[in-house]
Amino acid sequence: MRYVKLGNSGLRVSEAALGTMTFGEDWGWGASKAESQKMFTHYAKAGGNFIDTANNYTDGSSERFLADFLAADRDHFVVASKFTLSDNKSDLNFGGNHRKNMLRSLKASLERLGTDHLDLLWLHMWDFTTPVEEVMRALDDVVRMGLVHYVGFSDSPAWVTAQAHTLAQLRGWSPLVAIQLPYSLGSRHAERAHFPMAETLGLSVTAWGLLAGGLLTNKYAQAGDTPTRYDANSFSERWQNLAAAVTEIAQDINASPAQVAIRWCCQHKQVIPILGARTLTQLEDNMGALAVSLSEQHMNQLNDLSPIAYGFPVDFLSSENVHGLIFGDEYEKLEHARPFPYH
Repeated sequence: MRYVKLGNSGLRVSEAALGTMTFGEDWGWGASKAESQKMFTHYAKAGGNFIDTANNYTDGSSERFLADFLAADRDHFVVASKFTLSDNKSDLNFGGNHRKNMLRSLKASLERLGTDHLDLLWLHMWDFTTPVEEVMRALDDVVRMGLVHYVGFSDSPAWVTAQAHTLAQLRGWSPLVAIQLPYSLGSRHAERAHFPMAETLGLSVTAWGLLAGGLLTNKYAQAGDTPTRYDANSFSERWQNLAAAVTEIAQDINASPAQVAIRWCCQHKQVIPILGARTLTQLEDNMGALAVSLSEQHMNQLNDLSPIAYGFPVDFLSSENVHGLIFGDEYEKLEHARPFPYH
């Protein structure tokens, strides 16, 4: 396991995070405490130190399991949890991004985790009702209180994240250090705005859903059925072609389809993959992606099968006609000119 700095902070995290949404069987699927312990131990022995959980994962079981797993060496690990999602469906104030829910949720998470602080607190999802000023000031407050070391945004629009980060910098509040989002070979939407934003602002990108719920592993085609977690149209011909290509490349380089799909994400974009699994065997396989390398030919093959349409304004602003309108005939002579959209 290698390590990277988290955003513009000095915090060192492992190149892959351990996702713990599967820790607990409260939702009718997931891992028992014993199996969760095996996965945690394997990840830690490999050098992993970045743990990702949330206040609502398996109705709190994920955090309670982690309390026992972390107890022997809490300060070694970078523990990240989230707030936003409701844990009391009959009370509006038990969910959302506002200060009341943030503090209530954070304190409950700390109690379940058996710790007095989080290394990273994620805003889980943007609620479109709480003022960004309230969110960023409240996040700064919990940092100043010593309850949290760093803050980040998960599953939020790029324009909101950029606004929040810029506001924090201007006000002298704790800035964001990272974003979290879904990203996979078959779902490259984050490349339109989130990745350029993260590069510009110096934010790390942590990615979930790298296997698209298993669609990219070809296991559904092998089983001869359609994924139960998706509607009937989800496993389309496009997805089948992607899964087949991933499987073909996996056979070519003596890797698993999951390893190829995960490696594509890390090699195509500099992301910190969040590796989640329901069994130790699955986690071992997923972690094997860190030792896999895809050739330029393989990368191009996969890219061509899953092209991304950037749309307006990217396509408009990157056209030669618009370059001519802005720069005249001298664009190519401009020092540090970068292809747009840049990667």
